Amino acid sequence: MAVIRVEHPLIEDVLTTLRDAATPREDFRRLTRKLSSLLVFEASRNLPLRQVDVETPLERTTGGRLNAEIVLVPVLRAGMGMLDSLLELFPGASVGYVGLERDEETAVARRYYLKLPDLADRHVFLLDPMLATGGSALAAIQALKEQGARSIRLLCIVAAPEGVALLEKHCPDVSIFAAAIDRQLDERKYILPGLGDFGDRLFGT
Repeated sequence: MAVIRVEHPLIEDVLTTLRDAATPREDFRRLTRKLSSLLVFEASRNLPLRQVDVETPLERTTGGRLNAEIVLVPVLRAGMGMLDSLLELFPGASVGYVGLERDEETAVARRYYLKLPDLADRHVFLLDPMLATGGSALAAIQALKEQGARSIRLLCIVAAPEGVALLEKHCPDVSIFAAAIDRQLDERKYILPGLGDFGDRLFGT
């Protein structure tokens, strides 16, 4: 299993502003989109290309075009904040949805919605900004695999070691791309230092 912390000065700058409790909601949304775009550049590095011939204004040359069917799957609701920026990069991508709700007392995820396109022979990008206990991500990955997904990349903004360890144990074939791997979870299963409840900050709830 690959666990890749995507390190770049632009990512660090954006992440620091997202962590700041004083960041206004409109900036939080805008920077979530920006950071998602930065993450997917690394996550899409090994997507296949096909060679094509093109005519430049001066001569004929060979180039590459993306040769991959892409499916974007945000985990509702927080993953919706990452979706638009990826659709800008993959405008022909299919979109699926996994709805998961965490019990605040047990921290166990309950699935309440699932709508997925055909996943066979497609490259799936699972969008879940906070990898805390790993329970929601694991439930989402299991749902994707049940529907035939074989190539899954998880994009998250902040991950906790506990969530990473859970996925390493149960999903060794899934790659994780994160802007930060934070210190630990607190007693309420929130990531420390983290950036608070992502969905609440994104949607103002």
